[in-house]
Amino acid sequence: MIFRRALQREFTQTAAAVFVALFAILISTVLIRLLGQAAGGRVPPEAVLALIGFGALAQLPTVLTLTLFIAVLVSLSRSYRDSEMVVWFAAGVPLTAWIRPVLMFAVPLVVVVGAGALYLTPWSQAKSAEYRGRLDSRDDTHRVAPGVFRESSGARRVFFVEVGAGEDGRVRNVFVSEETEAGKLVVIASAEGFMRTDEEGRRFVVLEKGRRYDGQPGTPEYRVMEFERYEVQVEQKPAVTQPSRVRALPTAVLLAQGDARSMGELLGRIGVPLSALLLALLAIPLSFVNPRAGRGNNLLIALLTYLLYSNAVSVFQSWVAQGKFGFAVGLLLPHVIVLCLLAVLFYKRLAVSPFWRTRA
Repeated sequence: MIFRRALQREFTQTAAAVFVALFAILISTVLIRLLGQAAGGRVPPEAVLALIGFGALAQLPTVLTLTLFIAVLVSLSRSYRDSEMVVWFAAGVPLTAWIRPVLMFAVPLVVVVGAGALYLTPWSQAKSAEYRGRLDSRDDTHRVAPGVFRESSGARRVFFVEVGAGEDGRVRNVFVSEETEAGKLVVIASAEGFMRTDEEGRRFVVLEKGRRYDGQPGTPEYRVMEFERYEVQVEQKPAVTQPSRVRALPTAVLLAQGDARSMGELLGRIGVPLSALLLALLAIPLSFVNPRAGRGNNLLIALLTYLLYSNAVSVFQSWVAQGKFGFAVGLLLPHVIVLCLLAVLFYKRLAVSPFWRTRA
């Protein structure tokens, strides 16, 4: 009981610290990418927070898998470095005795990882695509920001507003540059502007006290028109329906479709909890540290093992999606190989003289 309690407590504390660190790295990475898109005008600033949430939820199973693997690995590696393992071995506790405590700690997390991979990740992918579709269907007036040049969705029009809308709903010092289909350039500059909606729900941009310049770039033929009031109807965009990606489809839909791409995606989702469980067990023999040798060697080997394992699952997922492998073979083969590797590593740590070291 002392043995199990000590392990469970250390696993939990280490996992909490690792999860916070990994989740902070994930949020920072997603935030940097979205801020770059927001600076380029592809994503409105007010949508960054929602997209960060969707992105974090989509990557949560991967973060929990890494948390489980690193928590077990670091906890047991510390026991080797502090010579606690020597005490446990001297007390008659074999290395296989760590399997049960690790499973007791890992199984609840594996269930959460499985639920996230099968349901939470596709839901967040679908909601993110739906949210981006709503953003793309907004008219150009929503893209205007004070002090920033904004390009329209069709890339034919550039807006600039020096002062944003105040309590009266008016903006100040408006600049609009538009390239027509005939190749002419239209530039409008006005002192004030505001939005107006008529009885039928149509929206108009109303500009006051300004000028309009029409002409052909590179030629002296320009027309200048001064106006006191200038109205332009805002074209309402139809709602953009994003094509359903396989990653955003619910698991039940993948099972119902049954084509190669759907089976490949289903393989990847099922492989996430399976790999989380096997990585937790694999961390037991990989945690061995020789106090007289380098302390970070096992961590490098464990990191390489994780990368090879995750890439192998992705490769088999791609092969199943392309029809090169059957679903059962692609699902089982990488995990069976890792299971055999796990048995070999346990044998190496338990055997006094492994068969490959015996001399004839």
